Amino acid sequence: MDFTYNDEQRMLTDSLRRLVSDNWGAEQRRKRAAQPELDRQAWESLAELGVAGLLIPERYEGFGESPATLVAIQLELGKGLVSEPVIPSAVMATTLLLSAANDQINAELLPGMAGGALVCTVAYLEPGQRNVRRPGATHAVQKAESYTLNGRKKLVWQGASADKLIVSAVLDGETALFLVPTDTQGLTVQDFPTMDGYRCADVELTGVVVEAKALIAQGQVADDALDSAMDYGIAAMCAHAAGAMDRLVEITADYLKTRRQFGRPLADFQVLQHRLADMLLHKELAISMAYVAATALGESDVAERQRLLSSAKVSVAEAGRYVGQSAVQMHGGIGMTAELEVGDYFKRLTHTDFLLGDTDFHLRRLEALSAG
Repeated sequence: MDFTYNDEQRMLTDSLRRLVSDNWGAEQRRKRAAQPELDRQAWESLAELGVAGLLIPERYEGFGESPATLVAIQLELGKGLVSEPVIPSAVMATTLLLSAANDQINAELLPGMAGGALVCTVAYLEPGQRNVRRPGATHAVQKAESYTLNGRKKLVWQGASADKLIVSAVLDGETALFLVPTDTQGLTVQDFPTMDGYRCADVELTGVVVEAKALIAQGQVADDALDSAMDYGIAAMCAHAAGAMDRLVEITADYLKTRRQFGRPLADFQVLQHRLADMLLHKELAISMAYVAATALGESDVAERQRLLSSAKVSVAEAGRYVGQSAVQMHGGIGMTAELEVGDYFKRLTHTDFLLGDTDFHLRRLEALSAG
């Protein structure tokens, strides 16, 4: 896979960089993060550049871009800590729908998602679960020409911003995926902020009735679609975190050049130069591993794909912790105040470890793959 930017990728990233610089400053970003509802204007501005329809094929009014372009876009979004539902909707939900290959639902949803008019997210994790992809206590029962869903989901990424949820449930002993509009009777969405500037929701389904056509996939197709969504989500998240590290290194270097101690800029002190160099090395490692994760998406061997993705996730999480903690230490106490953006980046990088499988989960998976 060639990660050298072509002319189209260069134009896209340049335009996105300007958009993020103009509209995702600290105050603008924090204001949006404090609101449970989606800022439609901000979301549509991203969609106009093709971010929402990046992975959607042209037949569904998208752009059908490769994982290489996904990395390029997420690097830019990470630099601005963009918290709109790009990964949960434009990456994970989109990939799940394409993997499930339900033509009727795809024709209904994907054009709207590509244009930014429709936001979808995946509700898969349940209370009592951690690092689990399969449904446990959420069940679906078929009744004539409909299905009735009962259960609860937690930590639904951007759940309150979504127009429709893709809900996993147990149906006849198998995994099934259902499309559920958020205004469906019996569906309750409780929104809350997370420490890193994102928003999540707890979802409760009490006698939720959906039509038969709402069934996206069942059985192995549903399991594979969920796995594909997680894989693409991990790759996107690695690139997003690498972009955040890139920007945080810039912020820290600028601070060391301007902050003075004993009549000299902090950048003159060799110990701080060495720490900044280590931050730079960790950032470069994270970018490289983001490319590794993107390469994994084209791997046909499942075990090799999992090995590459887990290796990337572990490495990026470790690099994020180092860069984030070092930036705070080099800024001192002011680094965790609202006066500077350093704390925002530190929180985002810290939280990256826990999304879509924490380090313990991915290390265990690597161990199992090595033993096998």
